[in-house]
Amino acid sequence: MPLVLTAQTLLFDMDGTLVDSTEAVARTWSRFARRHGLDAGTILASAHGQRTAETVAAHAPPGTDVEAETAWLVGQDLADTGGTVAVPGAAELLAALPPHRWALVTSAGRELAVRRMAAAGLPLPDVLISADDVREGKPSPEGFLAAAERLGGDPARAVVFEDAELGLLAARAAGCFPVVVGPHDGPAAQGRPRITDYTGVACASSFEDGLRLVLPDSVPARTAVLASH
Repeated sequence: MPLVLTAQTLLFDMDGTLVDSTEAVARTWSRFARRHGLDAGTILASAHGQRTAETVAAHAPPGTDVEAETAWLVGQDLADTGGTVAVPGAAELLAALPPHRWALVTSAGRELAVRRMAAAGLPLPDVLISADDVREGKPSPEGFLAAAERLGGDPARAVVFEDAELGLLAARAAGCFPVVVGPHDGPAAQGRPRITDYTGVACASSFEDGLRLVLPDSVPARTAVLASH
């Protein structure tokens, strides 16, 4: 059966959640790996959901200028959005949402977020919390808390759409209700509602100026079912 949630606000991660930027991300980190004689697969396995500077610091050889390498990587990302597309159903869902009821919370920088959303043909929300706007990246709850506050909502009544372990942990730490997008099956995803994409996801204004969100039958039967949030 479909899962019905009520919420004040919806908070979305970007890469892998609203935008499929897999090809561009792989190309950028492969360039970085070649520059330093590193294994691109190892880097990509840990980079998802993390700010670029944190990934550089974790993998770059000792003595690397992390700030300079981060700036180089950001430049590569900004110049290469080839193959970036919207996750199926994302455009339709966002078009149905009141502008003051949703936000983007991403580990990408602000300029990159703007470019990737544009490349995917998706609108920008009034509230965008990027890597440039927080002191600590995910799994810190800072970004989700900031987004809920700027929307004037209670984090406990926010539904978060995330596809990565760090983001799901951040959503839980913020007191939000996480929904998994895509195949990630790490510890933070266990027992959570899951959608493959936004095909069949419906949202409408509800009582008390909130939102009524319906997730389709693709939600596994084993997940927890909430009638409201």
